[in-house]
Amino acid sequence: MTELQRLLNAYDEHRAAGRACALASVVDVAGSAYRRPGARMLVTDEGQLTGAISGGCLEGDARQRARRVIQQGRPTVVTYDSTDPDDDLQFGAALGCQGIVQILLEPLDFQAVDNPVELLRRWADGVEEPAVIATVFSTAGAASEIAVGQRLLLTSNNVAQGTLPGQAILYAQILADARTALMAGQPATCHYATGPGTVRVSLEILRPPVRLTVYGAGNDVQPLVRLAAGLGWRVRVVDGRPAQAQLSRFPEADEVRVLPLAQVGAEPHDGSFALLMTHNYYYDLAVLQHLLPAASARYIGLLGPRKKYERLLDDLRKDTPDAAEKLQGRIHSPIGLNLGAETPEEIALSVVAEIQAVLTGRLAGFLRDSPHPIHPPLRANAPLAPEGVVDAACAIGE
Repeated sequence: MTELQRLLNAYDEHRAAGRACALASVVDVAGSAYRRPGARMLVTDEGQLTGAISGGCLEGDARQRARRVIQQGRPTVVTYDSTDPDDDLQFGAALGCQGIVQILLEPLDFQAVDNPVELLRRWADGVEEPAVIATVFSTAGAASEIAVGQRLLLTSNNVAQGTLPGQAILYAQILADARTALMAGQPATCHYATGPGTVRVSLEILRPPVRLTVYGAGNDVQPLVRLAAGLGWRVRVVDGRPAQAQLSRFPEADEVRVLPLAQVGAEPHDGSFALLMTHNYYYDLAVLQHLLPAASARYIGLLGPRKKYERLLDDLRKDTPDAAEKLQGRIHSPIGLNLGAETPEEIALSVVAEIQAVLTGRLAGFLRDSPHPIHPPLRANAPLAPEGVVDAACAIGE
C-alpha cells in the first residue's frame, strides 16, 4: 500500500468518526532534506498522525501547529531552517540536514468535494497516467484573488480541475507551467510577481503505481510479490500451472491467473514491467516472443544464467533476426543488482531494487561513492523565500 493509499484510508476513517483533520504538506525545499515536496501527513485534532513529512524530527512540532490550524480554520506555512548546523543543533529543529523545508498546514473541510485529499483521491482512483498538482502556498504581499491552499490538478489527457479560479490573472501561466512540468516529469517551484508581492506555487508530479507482471508462480516468486506489493506496486502473477497460479499463494497480488503456454501470444500489452521467473524454457521463450515488439515493456527481467538468455536469443533470431536490437536496453539478464543474493528473499530484494533504479534512472551503487546529491535540486525560478521561520526541537523519541 502506498503512502497516499494509507492517507486516503485514514482520512475516510476520521471523516466517518467526525474527527477534525489538517493536512501537512512539504511544498518547498532548499538544500538537504529527508523528504521532498509532495510528502504529506494527516493530523487529527487529537494529534493522531498518518504519513510523514520528515524522518521524525518535524512531526512533533508540525502536529501541534496543525492542531492550532484546525482550531483557527485557516492555512499557514511553516519554515524549518537548518542551514546553520551549529545554530540548528543548539536552538533549532536539530535536523542536522543543513536545508530549508517549508510545510503547508491547512484544515480540511470534509464537505468540500475539492479539498486537497479529495482532489488527490480523484486522481488516484483508477489512475494509469501521471499528473501534476499545482499548490499555491504563499501570496506574500500579492494583490491577487488567488489564496493559499488553492490547487490545480492537471492530468495527462489535459483535463484541469481543482480550486484555483479559472478567471484568476495567473491561472493561464500556472496552467502552462504545470503542463511543462508534466511533460518533463520534473517537479518545480514557481514564483510569480503580481502587484507588490509574489505568489509561490509548488508543482508536484503524481506518479501512478508501478505495474509489474511476473510470469511464474513458484515459491521464489512469493517473497518478490510481497516486497513489490509493500511498495504499493500493482502486481500480476501469471503461470500455466493451475496448481501454482492460485490467489491463496499470492494474497498480496492484484491478480493471479492461469495462462496456458498456447495463449501467451494473445495477451494484451499493458506496459507493465515484466519478470520471467517460470523456470520453464519454452514458456520464457513464448513470453519473450510476445514482448519483443512491445516497446511499452521497457523492463524485461529474465531469471537464470546469462547462457540461458543467449540460447533464447538464438531461438528468437530464427523468426526475428534483429531480436537483440529490439531488446536492447530493455532486457535484464541476469536480473537484479549485484548484492550477492542467494535466498529467495535476497533475490527478491535484488530484483525489486534493480527495477527501482530503472524507474528513477539511477545506476545504483553505493551512495557514499556518488559525487552527486541524493536528490536532484528542485527546479525553481527564484530562491526559496524563508518566511515564517520557527524554532522547534527534534521530536524523535518523544
